[in-house]
Amino acid sequence: MGLELAEIFRRHGTAYEQQHSGQLPSQQRKAMRAIVRCRTEALGGHIYQCTHCEEIQYSYHSCRNRHCPKCQHENGQEWLEAQQGLLLPVPYFLLTFTLPAEIRSLAFGHQELIYNLLFRASAAAAQSLAQDPRFVGGQIGLIGVLHTWGRNLSYHPHVHYLVPAGGLGSDGTWKSARKDFLFPVKALSRLFRGKFRHALQRTAWFDQIPTSVWRQEWVVHCQSVGSGVGALKYLAPYIFRVAISNNRILKLEEDQVTFRYQASDTGKTTRIRLSVLEFIRRFLCHVLPKGFVKIRYYGFFAAGSRHKLAAIREQLGDPAIEPFPTEEEEISQPRHSIACPRCGQAMIRYQKIFPREWEPP
Repeated sequence: MGLELAEIFRRHGTAYEQQHSGQLPSQQRKAMRAIVRCRTEALGGHIYQCTHCEEIQYSYHSCRNRHCPKCQHENGQEWLEAQQGLLLPVPYFLLTFTLPAEIRSLAFGHQELIYNLLFRASAAAAQSLAQDPRFVGGQIGLIGVLHTWGRNLSYHPHVHYLVPAGGLGSDGTWKSARKDFLFPVKALSRLFRGKFRHALQRTAWFDQIPTSVWRQEWVVHCQSVGSGVGALKYLAPYIFRVAISNNRILKLEEDQVTFRYQASDTGKTTRIRLSVLEFIRRFLCHVLPKGFVKIRYYGFFAAGSRHKLAAIREQLGDPAIEPFPTEEEEISQPRHSIACPRCGQAMIRYQKIFPREWEPP
């Protein structure tokens, strides 16, 4: 097993907390603690025994913290299975809206406010442009996820949306968009900028933004990502991606962390070396506020509008639809059974391991 984020926190987390003299936000402290304890005896678990060769296997509980790199791959697979009811037999596009650098300082200091404005302004801009008959001519559906990092762990808030190529007209009929083009990104960028500016004007923080920001072009991307299951599989890693995965962390030497990332300008794999405390700081910058919803649905994908999907699928000649699971059903996805690492046969659970901080009476 290679170097993991948990090991970096285990060795240097205390020093980082001491450096910040009790000013570390509670959510960041909780995330560090959860990641260190994830899949260790500290959280408890079960002992399994193979029914064929009697091999013993220890299985410790996951922390299920949404910032933990160990937990999120499995969560992504569960989410993907739960989204089958949203599939439409049309091409899909990925829209990406990015906040300018001049707004990021304000965003970091007022995360919940600015992240919510980012979601609302970007979704409203896309819906507004979609009403134009030159592009869609109706209401579109969007599945959005917030990311706050660049590939080198820098602070870089942006939202990704998965959008089907078409929408619902005012008369309820499906309006197909082009397979290779959804929106002109320059027009979408200006709509996004205008809606964000209008929303920010209603807050006490508008005057903190340089006036030049409202004259520059904002970054919006739009790309085709296939159709059906393929499009959802494209989005799934975005949904549950964390700021850095364990396989990107290469080494920890002399209080320096080296990790790799793909440079956005050249596409080449690049290595970067940071002091361990700076590495921890950059990672913790991306811990979201407590209770913040980072996955959001708009248009006919919104919870109150999903009844429209059956009619859309019928118009598209694909009337069979899987019932969309409730929130409770999504949370309680079944766990995969454990296979014996020696012979591959099924293992049975025969003993519970209690968390270290709790023992039965």
